[in-house]
Order: sequence, then structure tokens, then C-alpha cells
Amino acid sequence: MSRFSQPDPELGHRLSRRGMLGVAAGATAAALLGATGPATAATGNATTATASGAKGRGRPVLPPGRLGIQLYSLRDKVSTLGFGPVFAELERYGYDEVEFAGYTQGSAGPITLAQLKRLARDHGLNPIGSHVGYYSDDPGAYTFAQNLTKVLDDAQALGLKHIGTASGPFRYGSTVDAFKRAAEDFNTYGAAARARGMKFYQHNHSEEFSFATDDPKVRLYDILLKETDPDLVYLEMDIYWAYVGQFRFSKRPDGTPAPFEPLNYVLRQPDRYPLFHVKDGESDPSNPYGYKMTDVGDGDIDYQRFISAVTRLRGHRMAHHWQAEHDNPAESFTFARRSSAHLHSLREKC
Repeated sequence: MSRFSQPDPELGHRLSRRGMLGVAAGATAAALLGATGPATAATGNATTATASGAKGRGRPVLPPGRLGIQLYSLRDKVSTLGFGPVFAELERYGYDEVEFAGYTQGSAGPITLAQLKRLARDHGLNPIGSHVGYYSDDPGAYTFAQNLTKVLDDAQALGLKHIGTASGPFRYGSTVDAFKRAAEDFNTYGAAARARGMKFYQHNHSEEFSFATDDPKVRLYDILLKETDPDLVYLEMDIYWAYVGQFRFSKRPDGTPAPFEPLNYVLRQPDRYPLFHVKDGESDPSNPYGYKMTDVGDGDIDYQRFISAVTRLRGHRMAHHWQAEHDNPAESFTFARRSSAHLHSLREKC
């Protein structure tokens, strides 16, 4: 029986994102909260969290120029308004960077890569990375496995410094050898990206923190870290999914404890994590994933602690990029604005 024989919302997210990828060939917190336009006024928990965070007297947790957003979160707005109006809103909300999830996203009207690059720059947004599929059964698919040269050509045309995938390393299965084979693929893509002056990266979901089916003492994520060349393959930790992984996989299949802390992975090898997805969730032990996804600032993931721990490492204040994301926001402009306001409000503890 397939390991995904039961309904799996995480798998559904991965497949919907992969399908969309195939289509593709700062302001202060107070100012952000007072912004007008398509987004509605911030209310409820996010406002409370922002006001609370702003009371700190330390330096901002968020490094200057390092707040981005994964455009998958705004796919509804891109498809109806086009990239230009979306970028204009992100500029108003204090974003510095954007990470692509396809270069059309059903955009209103055709757009070339040169136009897309110029449009981002015109709004003060640095295109920092992009998600592309890992592999496909279609030999003509726009994936690393099927069209590596084209993928890198497009990334280079956009001036990207990072090019990666949100697909899991499950191409060959969930055994130790299967993940070693996937790591070999990633090393190949990483070498090709490095030759172009870019970094190849992989974005996790929670399944990467599960255990090898042929050796339940071995965590699959640990195989990926060990078998990929640290000079060629980088990681974009989706912090939300990592904590979902902690909830789901802190015990081995036989019930023996196997606790882990996502932050510790980063602190042990900070150079391997140039990018992060900042995604929040309300703790909900009754949920099989342990959390209910929310706007950044409404949930229980301690981003003051997490971001501070990383940026306080010697030489790492400006070494990482923080991309806000929500897979299915209730209102995507509101999500983007509130997330920026909350993250800008956070202060380090004195």
C-alpha cells in the first residue's frame, strides 16, 4: 500500500505547487500597519502580537534588506492583477526580496523574463530565488531532471543567486539508498548551478524528517545532509514544516523517542541555510500535523527566538534571507502586510 494512500494535505500542497511550477518556462512596523490600499486594516491577534513585539528595546531581529516573500502566497493576486500591481503592494509593505514559484503564475497578460526582472527592480525588490520541479515522467517537463540547462538559463536571465526545488527527495523512494541516489542528483544540479554563479537549494516539508523505511533508526533528512556536498547543495528550511516534522517524527516507528530541534540543524551548519521560509502555525495537538497554518504573528512559532539565534551567530547577521509564506492565506495582501509588520516589529532581547 502506498505511504500516501490516505488523504494527505501536505502531499496535496506539494503536488499543487509542482503543477504550478510546470507552467513556468524598509518601512517601519507602524507605517506598515497604517498602510491603505487593497489590504484591509490589521486586526485581532496579529495586531496584538505586533504591538507586543514593538515594545522591545533591542535592535530589530530582522536584518535590513533581508525580508522577502514567496510569491506562491500571492498567486491569486498575480493571476488577476499581474506582477506589477503585486510588486507595488510588496514595495509599500516594506519587502526587499521576492522568491518565485514559476515565472508566469497565470499572470494577467504575457511577460518576459527581462520584463519580470526589470519590474521587480523598479519596485526595489531583489529576485532572490525560485522554485522549480525536481523531476517528472514527462521528458519535456520544466524540471531539474528533464531540463536542467533551460532552468539555469532562466534563473541566470533573472539574475537569481539561488535556484531550487520544493519537491521532496523521494524520487527513488524512502530507503537509505533511495535518498543517497536523490542526493547524487542534487549534487549534480548543485555543480551545474555553481558553474553559473548560483546556489542550488532544496525546500523541506515535514516528510523529510521521517525515517528510512529499511532502517527506521535513520532520519531521512540526516541522510540528505550527509550525502550532499555542502559546497554544492544548500537548504531552505521551511520553519513551519520543520516544526510539523518535529511533532510528527519525534518518535521512531517502534515508539522509541527520537527528539530533534529544527533550529539546531541550522546552528550546527548555518552556511548550508541561506534561505528560510517564515510561516506560522497555531499549535493544535488534535491536528495530525500538530499545527494549523496562520498568518505570521498569529501563531505559536517563536520567530523572535529563531531569527535572533541565527543572526547572532558570528558573521551571519546578513548571511540569510527570510521569506514570508502562507500556503492558502484568507486574503493574500492582508497576509503579506501583516507578516511584514510583525517581523519588522520584533526586537532582540537585551
